[in-house]
Amino acid sequence: MFQGSSALTLDAKGRINVPSKHRDALIEQAQGCLTLTRHPDGCLLVYPRPVWESKREQIAAFPMQARALQRLLLGNAQDVEIDGSGRILVAPELRNAAGLTRDVMLLGMGAHFELWDAAALARREADDLSQGMGEALNQFSF
Repeated sequence: MFQGSSALTLDAKGRINVPSKHRDALIEQAQGCLTLTRHPDGCLLVYPRPVWESKREQIAAFPMQARALQRLLLGNAQDVEIDGSGRILVAPELRNAAGLTRDVMLLGMGAHFELWDAAALARREADDLSQGMGEALNQFSF
């Protein structure tokens, strides 16, 4: 299970360093193989390859009414590997689609990660908090 946030810097070639707290687990469970794709919220999803393979099957089985979501998720999926320096390359198409600039945030979301432009995430979190959590909080106790 991946959790927590990491402030990272996207280098000039579009690479980020995978935080060491996650790198070892990703190398162990996925041999350093990851899949990146777009998320409807405007960030990127980062999956360990074995988790993605299972998720990909679910997405491929969506009904025709979900074709736009299939296109977004499957049509933009790109396989990457953690290099010897602990970095992954985020393709220009994905960087542009998610508006990633220099400062990014990697969020552990359980079995996968979200990769956000830091400023976009701050705006999103502020908007989400201003709207309240509604029903979600009614189902949860701190």
